[in-house]
Amino acid sequence: MTADRQVRYETRGQAAWIVLDRPEKRNALSPVMIRQIGEALDRASSDSEVRAVVLTGIGTAFCAGADIDAGDAIVDGADDDDDDAGPRNPFAKLLQRLQHLPKPVIAAVNGPAFGGGLGLVAAADIGIAAGSANFSFSEVRLGLIPAMISVVVLPRIGTHHAQRLFLTGRRFSAAEAVDVGLIHRAVDDDGLAAAVDEEVADIARGGPIAVAEAKRLIREIPTLPRAVAFDRASGWLTERLRSDEGREGMAAFIEKRPPSWRKVTRG
Repeated sequence: MTADRQVRYETRGQAAWIVLDRPEKRNALSPVMIRQIGEALDRASSDSEVRAVVLTGIGTAFCAGADIDAGDAIVDGADDDDDDAGPRNPFAKLLQRLQHLPKPVIAAVNGPAFGGGLGLVAAADIGIAAGSANFSFSEVRLGLIPAMISVVVLPRIGTHHAQRLFLTGRRFSAAEAVDVGLIHRAVDDDGLAAAVDEEVADIARGGPIAVAEAKRLIREIPTLPRAVAFDRASGWLTERLRSDEGREGMAAFIEKRPPSWRKVTRG
């Protein structure tokens, strides 16, 4: 791994693995790493063979948060070419990109996740952690606040749990992370890869466009007034029923055979 390459990209079956690779820094987030994660997401998004993206770390940690040595670069950095739509800060933009990526993102938390690392976890669609992993919103213990990541964390854990975890900066276990809604599963350390493979296989059973639209549904429906939400949902369902993918899925169910998603998505 060269000094300027801080993220490793691998394809394993139907998943793209984006691996944070700064073990000497416990995979702390640098401006270079943030940019390279975005580049890896671009690559995964454009690969039709990739059905899911897995975000994990090398070494003993998932992500120790922002690299203190980077100073204000992570907070103050902005792309001057951006328009006014969406966040200008690169890390905020990355969190939004994870949420808006058409393909599901799985956070495979292989070790401790602190601060900004928890932003990555909360921005993912599915979170699975090794049982020995621990977590902390550690910002207050540095005289800071979990400001940027609160945008993606609060919808996950709610204000009730945030009041304790944000205000104390205490460490908590993978089991407690499941209890508060930050992740979905905690598994034995040596079972993490297998658990991720199970999730990827389940995702791949659905139609690629349907999965992307379901992710969009989850993101958008809660933001709409109820009457508008019902109208929007009805329109989406009609589109899916009339789509080639929807017709193939229903035909396969009636004919008791696996659907051929490749045929309809490439046809």
